[in-house]
Amino acid sequence: MNGVKINKSLKKLYEEKGYWKSATLLNRWKDSVSQFGGREFVSDDHGIRYNYSQLDEKADALAGFLEKCGIGPEDVVSFQIPPRSEFVITLFACLKIGAVPAPLGMCFVDDELKGLLSMLGSSLHISTATYRVSNRTEMMLRLKNELHLLRDLIFVCDSESEIAALPEGAGDLKEIIAYTTPPPKASPATGDDVALILCTSGTTKGCKAVMYTHNNIIYSEEVFNETLGLTDEDSIFMPAPLSHATGLHHGIISPMLRGGRLVLEERFSCSEAVRIMNRERCTYSMGATPFIYDLLKQLEESGSSLPYLRFYICGGAPVPKELVQRGWSKFEILVCECYGSTESVPHVCVRPEECLDNLGKWSGRAMGAIEVRIVDKNRQPVPPGVIGEEASRGPNVFVGYLGAPALTDAALDDEGWFYSGDLCVSDENGNIKMVGREKDIIIRGGENLNSNDINENLEGCPGVADHTVIGVPDERLGERICAFVALAPGTETVTKEDIIAYLQSKKVHKRHWPERIEIIEKIPRTESGKVKKHVLAGELAKRMSREADKA
Repeated sequence: MNGVKINKSLKKLYEEKGYWKSATLLNRWKDSVSQFGGREFVSDDHGIRYNYSQLDEKADALAGFLEKCGIGPEDVVSFQIPPRSEFVITLFACLKIGAVPAPLGMCFVDDELKGLLSMLGSSLHISTATYRVSNRTEMMLRLKNELHLLRDLIFVCDSESEIAALPEGAGDLKEIIAYTTPPPKASPATGDDVALILCTSGTTKGCKAVMYTHNNIIYSEEVFNETLGLTDEDSIFMPAPLSHATGLHHGIISPMLRGGRLVLEERFSCSEAVRIMNRERCTYSMGATPFIYDLLKQLEESGSSLPYLRFYICGGAPVPKELVQRGWSKFEILVCECYGSTESVPHVCVRPEECLDNLGKWSGRAMGAIEVRIVDKNRQPVPPGVIGEEASRGPNVFVGYLGAPALTDAALDDEGWFYSGDLCVSDENGNIKMVGREKDIIIRGGENLNSNDINENLEGCPGVADHTVIGVPDERLGERICAFVALAPGTETVTKEDIIAYLQSKKVHKRHWPERIEIIEKIPRTESGKVKKHVLAGELAKRMSREADKA
């Protein structure tokens, strides 16, 4: 595919070491179906349960339908499905015919979604007919009329009224997979081919389409399973979106490779999550730090427990020492931090057996043959204890951004090192800890939000002369969105409600709304006009300290 970048020497080394092999994800799926066919693979909170063989039949049916729609090897199939069994079926259906699945977050709508579909070159899109209160069928029909490449639509419908409202020619996924059909043509893919595309936000406007080969994903999850000691007896409760690297790699592929089980909850609710995990006897879970924060709080308030849950792996925000202590002392749950990115799927973690000694001091160390180093501005390694940019290299690292060679070259050098833009520090034992960010990214509840894009939305807001956006530390979500605003002459004040009303009028999505507004006389800038965000961070810390003193 356009934009793939693989170092030939590393490829040879990884093949010689046995890290990369000829098998594809489809080969490994077939092996698991053969070995664990009657064992349950996935269940969701819609009451659906499939064992390995049953899900294989459903994936066959959808794969055959995709072939009839003209989808073939290396064609991109985009889809927006929340955490439910249909997501898993769609993923494996694509792999069966050599198509490249490109799952997208449910948050993408309208023009933002249109831009992604255009970038991906998707000719077929699968979506839920509705999502929460939004009507997806009307939106997708409008986008289909605007995108000449988008030929076919398939919807996941949960009611007769949703089916009746489908646009002419659109497919109903449940009807498609209801009947057993002959297996599709065998996929011609090899381990070196692109197997998956995940979209991620960067510091530049818009999203990047991250490409992985079958070898990338299989290595990542085999090492993940080995490092954590996971077996076919383990069941994961996955609250994170399956369109993210954590949900897809660690939630679906990891258990599939070992004959394990995946338990899904579409819309996270603490009390329901506890009930589901106990009913399904889930042995571990993984997601953004706020999930475990909320779970522990729910357990404390309700007097419940999670007797089967051995550990919870969390990332996207630092893990406080107190959270680790609470998890173990009250509920015997090990809270283990991990670290990574979409481009280098969580590749550093605190081992469960080291969790209580670590107590949040480090994000962990690299897994398997993955290399990590901390570098200076010239990308030269710095000694332990010195802050620098984190870089990683290994059989798990992505192979480029789709159709964006310049962006690929900027992030992935010729020797295979991916430069994260995260400021980290290491020790003599290879442990690392993230201490800041070079990129203008706010990590809110595990989601990367571009502060430059959010700030741009504020342009033109009545009463605001100047503005900028930074992250504000938050115990639960890691960070929230804070907007500093300088008032226009003659304006006495601007409230958060004023700004939100303006953003609503521009149809800005709620996840881009500032959650804290700070009035300042003047936005501090350098001589070249760049905002001194470190000055604002210091000012915000002072204001928050004064608030705490008054409380």
